[in-house]
Amino acid sequence: MTGVTWQAIHEARARIDGITHKTPVMTSSTIDALCGGAVYFKCENFQRTGSFKMRGAANAVARLPSAERAKGVCAPSSGNFAQALALSAKLAGIPAHIVMPSDSNPAKVEATRGYGATVHFCEPAHEARESTVAQLRDRLGLTLVHSHDDLAVIAGQGTAICELIDERGELDLILAPVGGGGLIAGTLVAARHLLPDVEVIGCEPAGADDAARSLERGERILDFTPDTIADGLRTPLGENTFAIIRELIDEIVVVPEKTILPAMRFIWQRMKLVIEPSSAVAAAPLLNRQIDVAGKRVGVILSGGNTDLSNPF
Repeated sequence: MTGVTWQAIHEARARIDGITHKTPVMTSSTIDALCGGAVYFKCENFQRTGSFKMRGAANAVARLPSAERAKGVCAPSSGNFAQALALSAKLAGIPAHIVMPSDSNPAKVEATRGYGATVHFCEPAHEARESTVAQLRDRLGLTLVHSHDDLAVIAGQGTAICELIDERGELDLILAPVGGGGLIAGTLVAARHLLPDVEVIGCEPAGADDAARSLERGERILDFTPDTIADGLRTPLGENTFAIIRELIDEIVVVPEKTILPAMRFIWQRMKLVIEPSSAVAAAPLLNRQIDVAGKRVGVILSGGNTDLSNPF
């Protein structure tokens, strides 16, 4: 298998202990009754900066050699990794420069700046992100910390499922959202080590279904324009994440766009948990019975809670 090992995830867990939060696991009798299984929600919306991304960012920054740390870091991000890297850099006392698409969630832009990062806008396309980052690296000597394809980032993201399994034990099925693939890749490596027989399903919005289509084609699809309410899942798969997913995933479920906001609303109303649309993508298949989980113990990673509360629906 390429890149990330169980040992790397184990070491990341020790490295970020005390920097990141051990997030709670929540349940809902209403949801259990609706889907017929026992569902355990790993609430990364309670993580520092409001998403799981803090795990990978903290691990990557902590592993940087001192010479690279001094010059600072940069990354392209639509918001959640932007905030995570900004805070991780601030805690390390180094500069952070974040490239964000011009249509990024305003709340996430404001938060990224609030954590001390310098924000640079670009057109909402993969090529524009990459070229803007390259210009910054050349001009300022920054180290790129890739939002999802950096091996240290992937290892850090894998720590969330470790905590869930430690707390709840055996699981039959794990559901996690898929954007750039860092969360699902880290989850796959950790889960295959801790629970070899567990089924792992990635959940992807229909308006950004490049992962499902990439697996079907056998190569990464990069040239596409996402059109999804789940703004955190608009990024294409990276080389490392694609390789891990292709080797270890059981299935990717494409979630209809019309089901995402109702799922988010349901979680808000019934569980009193503020989650963002990207998180709801992992919950929607349960609520709409797109996946049959009757009699199963199911872990769901609620990836974050950074949404614009002035107009949440």
